[in-house]
Amino acid sequence: MREIHVIGLASDGKHIVCADSSGEKFRLPADEKLRAAARGDAARLGQIEIEMDSLMRPREIQARIRSGASIEQVAKESGMPASKVERYAHPVLLERSRAAELAQLGHPLRADGPAVLTLVEIVGLAFRGRGHSMDQAEWDAWRDEDNHWIAQLTWPAGRTTNTAHWRFQPDAHGGSVTPLDDAASELIDPDFGRQLRGLAPVVAAEEESPSQQTLDDYYGVDADSDSDTETTAEQPEPPETPAAEPEPEPTQPKPAPGHANAKDKRGKPAMPSWEDVLLGVRSNGR
Repeated sequence: MREIHVIGLASDGKHIVCADSSGEKFRLPADEKLRAAARGDAARLGQIEIEMDSLMRPREIQARIRSGASIEQVAKESGMPASKVERYAHPVLLERSRAAELAQLGHPLRADGPAVLTLVEIVGLAFRGRGHSMDQAEWDAWRDEDNHWIAQLTWPAGRTTNTAHWRFQPDAHGGSVTPLDDAASELIDPDFGRQLRGLAPVVAAEEESPSQQTLDDYYGVDADSDSDTETTAEQPEPPETPAAEPEPEPTQPKPAPGHANAKDKRGKPAMPSWEDVLLGVRSNGR
């Protein structure tokens, strides 16, 4: 093994120029590995070797995690063990968790301006109004291509899993959140948590009263025909009772047509008399 010594820095500033005893010159990249070797940092050298052997650099791993990828997804993409990916992903996952907490404290933007309540308070009211449980909901956040934080809420509903997304903009007053899909818009809608009004059933046309049916059946009158009613009213009146012999007032009022007590001996409703129909005598005798 030949020994070399440092001559100086190359003109590009990125390489170290060295030479051996014969004067032959060599060039070494002035990278992190060279600096770690110069410091005698063996642990850092070993880590750099692992990074160089992998298909994805640590910065790339963290960028993928920050954009919403999971450790399992990055491990599959890079071909690295999940334990090694987690080493670089851990600080970024903490960053995402903190962003999700801040987004919950943001104020949703509505058509009439920012809401007074925070996002988590409004979503909690909407969940209680619709019978969902916040205990089963999960919050997450990541950065999109425009470097904006995107907050996500996931919750189960029956056999499906629902998701809602907001864009979170932090500021000195807690920040604001803007809905990005229909689910997010519905959750911050002031009417979302209210129970829907029940619709009253359409009332069918009233059936003819038993008394009217009894009269019509007795005189052969169609209750729905005005002409038949007029014909019935024009029936000739019976001979008047002489004034000298007035009909004695019954000792007990006659029951009204269709009344439960108006039955004959066979248990059927009793038919009103001719005088009751023409003179309009009621069940109380007046």
